[in-house]
Amino acid sequence: MRITNVLRNRGYYFFKPEYIEYLADSTINPGSIALKMTVARNIPQQARVPYKTGTITTYVYRNQGGGTPDTLDTRRGRVIRYMPSKLRDGLIPSCISFREGRTFSVRNMNRTQSNLARLGIFNGINMTVTPDSLSASDRRLNVVIECTYDKPLEASLEVNVASKSNSYLGPGMTFSVTNRNMFGGGELFNVALTGTYEWQTGSSRDRSSIFNSYEFGLSSSLSFPRLLAPRFIPRSRRDVNWTRVSLSADILNRPHYFKMAQFNTAFSYDWQSSKYISNTLTLFKLTYTKLLNTTTDFDSIMNANKAIAQSFRNTFIPQLSYSFIFDRQMDRDNTINWQFSVQEAGNIFWGIYEACGKKGEKKLFGTPFSQFIKGTMQVVYGRRLWGENWLVSRIAAGAAHAYGNSAQVPYSEQFYCGGANSVRAFTVRSIGPGSYRAPADKVNGYFDQTGTFKFEANVEYRFPILGPLHGALFLDAGNVWLLENDPSRPGSKLKASTFFKDLALGTGVGLRFDISMLIIRGDLGIGIHAPYDTGRHGYYNMTSFKNSLAFHLAIGYPF
Repeated sequence: MRITNVLRNRGYYFFKPEYIEYLADSTINPGSIALKMTVARNIPQQARVPYKTGTITTYVYRNQGGGTPDTLDTRRGRVIRYMPSKLRDGLIPSCISFREGRTFSVRNMNRTQSNLARLGIFNGINMTVTPDSLSASDRRLNVVIECTYDKPLEASLEVNVASKSNSYLGPGMTFSVTNRNMFGGGELFNVALTGTYEWQTGSSRDRSSIFNSYEFGLSSSLSFPRLLAPRFIPRSRRDVNWTRVSLSADILNRPHYFKMAQFNTAFSYDWQSSKYISNTLTLFKLTYTKLLNTTTDFDSIMNANKAIAQSFRNTFIPQLSYSFIFDRQMDRDNTINWQFSVQEAGNIFWGIYEACGKKGEKKLFGTPFSQFIKGTMQVVYGRRLWGENWLVSRIAAGAAHAYGNSAQVPYSEQFYCGGANSVRAFTVRSIGPGSYRAPADKVNGYFDQTGTFKFEANVEYRFPILGPLHGALFLDAGNVWLLENDPSRPGSKLKASTFFKDLALGTGVGLRFDISMLIIRGDLGIGIHAPYDTGRHGYYNMTSFKNSLAFHLAIGYPF
């Protein structure tokens, strides 16, 4: 088959695998076989010769049928569209990989088919290749492509169960309307109304249901299937690259504590620079958070900890960020996924104010804006041991630092540890920062359990049990720390001398129900070492086996 593919990509379009014969002779050298590959004698003449690309004609049919044909000649063939039709002149040529007069390649057929399908505006794509009867001396293949529009508007109602990385699980509903060809160039315009109710999984006896919440919001986005960016940005033509503009508003309600509104607008690029590398560059993102109302309990927490109160204040967060993902299956037994991201907030605005002579705290529309820098990194390596038995390991780290116009990194941008995708023997926000532990009489101490530095390491052995049921054994370690000292949270600062002692350690077992499109996961974590003082001596310092357990229900693999 590989030989056939090579030949068909070099113009021998009519060549088939059955045209190759193998002759074997075991009499020449005893104990060995002399093998000779040759072309079959009865191979037809058209399979013996290479072809070039002839005329390229693309028909674009209306979804309702009918219409008046309109012809457009381009450098990549003739486009005949049936009017009225919303189609940008350069869209079809940008998807065609053929060049008239060049060697015909099946690879170009597949790329053209994929490029047209990725636009998402056609419900049918058919490609026909026929020899050109008028070019007997110069063998050519004419290409005819037939595309039929899909319905441009799509409305959907989704009812689902969502599982988040912060260990929230709950039902949700989304109603969305999408225009898949807004301006005739495959642009996607989407408006969605969402609502969710969530509760925290893995809750222990002293933190049951403390962070249940509901959330609803309205979002819209406009996505262009190309980079509206300078050409010097490297990009792959094999994949669709996107330019996205988004706007959203969201209200989050934590019963008994606070109600918060958040508004976002962003302009970003998503592109493939190679087969294995994807990039996201957010040139501008502006987030505005505002506490609409708070309860007496929440106010008392903020009054007791000014640093936490600073991270919850009403603020603008103007950001610029970049993320990189390298994802590759090196062979059938090894996979690697490496990703990192870096983001900054407020530096451009701060520089503009400084250049204009503005000193002191700087405000945007009368509200202070945040200024910080944040970076994260994660490496996931998978190794097949045998059959469907895999050993998957992960290392993740992150750091954030506020300066200039901000005393604290916003609460939403700080790190936390524990939960369904972290150290699974502990509930979310139940460990850290460092060796700090909220006093037992401080029932709302989980607001203190965030930090500006994070480190996690996980190893998981995954194995099949029966059919779609799979099992897992895992070992997790991690914590968060503060880069700056906070007297109200002793032991929270990152120190090399206590780093390993401050790592929470847990093990556990899990079950996964894999139905291809959905993976339902249940993990039972068992604590081995807590980074805070539990009253027990030695490395294993859990107060009891029962109190060291945490169960998490989630969707998808943890990493």
